[in-house]
Amino acid sequence: MAKLKGPERVRGALEALALDCEVLTLPGSTRTAEEAAAAVGCSVGEIAKSLVFRGGERAVVAIMSGDNRLDTGKLAEALGHKVSRADADFVRAATGFAIGGVPPLGHATPAPVFMDADLFRFDRIWAAAGSPFSVFAIEPARLRDAGGAAVTDLKVD
Repeated sequence: MAKLKGPERVRGALEALALDCEVLTLPGSTRTAEEAAAAVGCSVGEIAKSLVFRGGERAVVAIMSGDNRLDTGKLAEALGHKVSRADADFVRAATGFAIGGVPPLGHATPAPVFMDADLFRFDRIWAAAGSPFSVFAIEPARLRDAGGAAVTDLKVD
């Protein structure tokens, strides 16, 4: 049996969580928040970027509004211990996805998830769906509930 591609795995994760979200594969890149916003026709803030860090040997995921920068000190405080940058190999091993297409859910290994409170400014947000060309739209509260995310202020002031 062939290995499922990233967007197919995200579609499966969404279905397993009973989330009726359409995974869109677009002709242009959605690798950055700016590219994703241009591709779907929304503001950069409506993009939910999934950032993966190391919390010791475990992955930690911060879902940030596209117009915010993550304050790693705030993430460490929310987690309860130090965090550090994760390299591309660690990100792929922990989540099953490459940087530029990491979704906010459906990761290879369970990880604590923290969600930027600013995402709740919007009725609907757009997140990566397993490739640099795929996204899905979801309401922030549904994403929080599905991923068991802790909502907190994570942005650089």
